[in-house]
Amino acid sequence: MTSISDRDAVRREEGADLREAYERGRNDAKAARRRHPVMMTFMVIAAAIGFIVVALAVVNGSFGSAGGVVDRNLATAADKAEPAVRDAASQAGQAVRNVTDDKTVAGDKTVVGDKNRTDSAAPHS
Repeated sequence: MTSISDRDAVRREEGADLREAYERGRNDAKAARRRHPVMMTFMVIAAAIGFIVVALAVVNGSFGSAGGVVDRNLATAADKAEPAVRDAASQAGQAVRNVTDDKTVAGDKTVVGDKNRTDSAAPHS
C-alpha cells in the first residue's frame, strides 16, 4: 500500500510533465503559424478594400453600382494625378540634364558646375 505523500509526489511529477508537454506544444504551434509581416500588411489592405467595396454595395444597393462608384473615383484620381506625375517626371529629367551638363572631366578629377569653362557644348532643349 502506498502512502498519501507518495501519491502526491507522483501527481506533482505528472503535473510537471504535463505542463512541460503543454509548453512544448504551444511553442511548436507558435513556430508553425509564424507570419510574414509584409504578407500580413497586404492581407490587411486587401481586407480593408474588401470591406469598402461591401460597404459601397450596401449603400448603392448592388455590387454593380458599387463598382461604378469605384471606377468613377479611380478615374477622377487618375485624371488629377496625371498632370502632377508628368510635371514631376519632367522636372526630374531636367534635373538630370542639368547635372550631366555641369560635369566636366579635367584630368583625373571631375569638376561639377564649372561656370568658367570655355569648351561648353550648346545647351540642350
